[in-house]
Amino acid sequence: MSRVYVIRHGRPASTWGGAEDDPGLDDLGREQAAAAMRWLMALPEGERPRQVVSSPLRRCRETAEPMARALGLEALIDARVGEIPTPSAIPAADRPAWLREAFGGDWRDVQGDLDYQAWAESVASAVAEYPGAAIFSHFVALNAAVSVASGEARVAAFRPDHCSITIFDARDGRLILSEKGREAQSQVL
Repeated sequence: MSRVYVIRHGRPASTWGGAEDDPGLDDLGREQAAAAMRWLMALPEGERPRQVVSSPLRRCRETAEPMARALGLEALIDARVGEIPTPSAIPAADRPAWLREAFGGDWRDVQGDLDYQAWAESVASAVAEYPGAAIFSHFVALNAAVSVASGEARVAAFRPDHCSITIFDARDGRLILSEKGREAQSQVL
């Protein structure tokens, strides 16, 4: 099976600038994670994920737990599907402003310590390495995969809601967008 399901994490207990740098899920986030697992497990046997991959951040690991448990597996942790790296010169408190600016442009225009176009391509490559998986990731990483798979240069390719499920196909090491997940109605930052 070449299908890959990328799930944005559930609603976290706090946001950037909150009490925790790596928050887990709140009650609604845990319900969202359980709903995503039920949706994935209801797929026909040949389409159901058979591997679980997660960003190392707690909100993704906690979102992945119900799916991993349902499949009787341990989630594989892969930092390549984690959060976008913040430039070293930007204090944590300024990260939301930096991201808002990045969301207004193309990957090649994002300012920072690294080549963010290359980072977006590395996210898409990582996702393509897991055919048959459910991958639990983040808003920006999911946008990176969608941008690369659809040939778009924009950072904000879409606004995935918490626990929305975006479907890709992985063919010959390439990622092909099949269906975008449910979009958020609220602000991310």
